[in-house]
Amino acid sequence: MKRLAAFLILAGLCLSSAVPVYARASNSAKAQARASQKAARKQQKALKKYMKAQQKAQRKMAKRDRKNTHYPKRSF
Repeated sequence: MKRLAAFLILAGLCLSSAVPVYARASNSAKAQARASQKAARKQQKALKKYMKAQQKAQRKMAKRDRKNTHYPKRSF
């Protein structure tokens, strides 16, 4: 009887310790997915910032070209 009780307690401990491992694996997958989404958002934000800087530089260059355009002087 004592052996049976000890065996049942041991089996219960093994099963109870196995559940948190599965739960941690599930949380790990969720954490990994969340980190992946966060990295994608960060990359998208960096790309948007880069494109904004490129557009600003392009506008600035166009403005400078307009200002530096010299038309020939009129001779009447």
